Amino acid sequence: MTRSRGAAVVGAGPNGLAAAVTLARAGLPVTVFEAAESIGGGARTDEAVEPGVLHDVCSAIHPMALATGFFRAFELERRMGFAIPEASYANPLDGAAGGGAARAAVAYRSLDRTAEELGRDGAAYARLYRPLLSRLEGVVDFALGGSMLRWPGDPVAAAATGLRALEQGSPLWNLRFRESAAPALISGVAAHSVGRMPGVAAAAVGTVLGALGHASGWPVPIGGSRAITDALAADLLAHGGRVETSRAITDVRELDGFSVKLFDTSARGLVRIAGSVLPARYRRALGRLRYGDAAAKVDFVLDGPIPWSDGRVSAAPTVHLGGSRAEVAAAELEVARGRHPEWPYVLLAQTADFDPDRNPAGANAVWSYTHVPRGSARDVSAAVIAQIERFAPGFRDRVRGYRVTTAAQLAGYNRNYHGGDFCAGAVTVRQLLARPVAAADPWRTPAKGIYLCSSSTSPGPGVHGLSGWYAARSALRREYGLPSPELGAGQ
Repeated sequence: MTRSRGAAVVGAGPNGLAAAVTLARAGLPVTVFEAAESIGGGARTDEAVEPGVLHDVCSAIHPMALATGFFRAFELERRMGFAIPEASYANPLDGAAGGGAARAAVAYRSLDRTAEELGRDGAAYARLYRPLLSRLEGVVDFALGGSMLRWPGDPVAAAATGLRALEQGSPLWNLRFRESAAPALISGVAAHSVGRMPGVAAAAVGTVLGALGHASGWPVPIGGSRAITDALAADLLAHGGRVETSRAITDVRELDGFSVKLFDTSARGLVRIAGSVLPARYRRALGRLRYGDAAAKVDFVLDGPIPWSDGRVSAAPTVHLGGSRAEVAAAELEVARGRHPEWPYVLLAQTADFDPDRNPAGANAVWSYTHVPRGSARDVSAAVIAQIERFAPGFRDRVRGYRVTTAAQLAGYNRNYHGGDFCAGAVTVRQLLARPVAAADPWRTPAKGIYLCSSSTSPGPGVHGLSGWYAARSALRREYGLPSPELGAGQ
């Protein structure tokens, strides 16, 4: 196969752009087709509530931006700025529920400082994470290094991660703890997975993200999430690639002029576009990928900072609002049963203090979402405001404007988010092992030259670029006999 016909990438999210950059760096002509008016997918930044005030449209804080193989190879930190606070995330609690006088649990990059503030459970919390931090590269490789069916590069790190996921994903999850703060801190992170708790898949997500919070931190991208995709697009263009926006691909035959086609679409989207050339058995396998519960978003503009009851919460760009571990688990169970919880889990990002030049003076942009049943059209603003007010009395009085995006609207915004599932497929143990199918190379389809490179493939959701990178490397090897190229900023 000659290189002259080049490659097409459908979708200009982080994974699609990572795939395009990798192919272009290998010397291939690459064209990216994006249905929306702008690139970015799950990493866009735009005005949401007031003119001139920027909110991240989907993802806001990026634990994996400095830790994963692709972004390390791409040297993302040399291409854009990040604020990396000492506090990665916080979990407010009701008064004495924190264990003594503390009203919040705070995860600092320093594990020792975190443990010290957790009181009687500090030593147990440190024992949970310290072995992971000592073998962090192996932990990240096990969780994000490709297909989960492969043998891990560091079996000790894999075992340590797996044992902690089994413990924190079972009814034994409180066995090592005596108070409420440490378990709440862990569950707040695990709830990022959007699923029932305790659960092994949710615990695995929480284990890895928590370890990153105590290592490289949870960075805030300067200028918003779009700075990440802007950096990817700039590199693509510098190496001869092209991007066509407002260009929806509805049939794979539109791409007949290209040798290789990579799809940063959901598994269902791949069937919709390329089903005519995919074997029936593979189409049925993609159809078995189950989609998860959804998110509904509320963006706020405040006239000042959030008035947290515990001032330490202001030091963390990410805040998990749900109260105790039992309360978070109960809220997530309600969602799994198809109901809207009265007191929902709310994930909140407060970036004004960490990226002060992003917005005009006096305009504090606050990003938040909560979990809802898939396809929900409910306005969740009242419940979200009440949950924030619970831990920050006076918050309501600071709000000068807000905008709600329902799960149904989120699905309309991005075709990969079926029913508002921004993970492009539920995060379950089965779907971590077989995403979207059980294979050593899950990005390659049986159809010649067609690859799936979205969050519907391993290693799953997140702004990490890995699904695109792995798919592109597979295509380079199988279709062109080429090695993976160097990606560094100086290359």
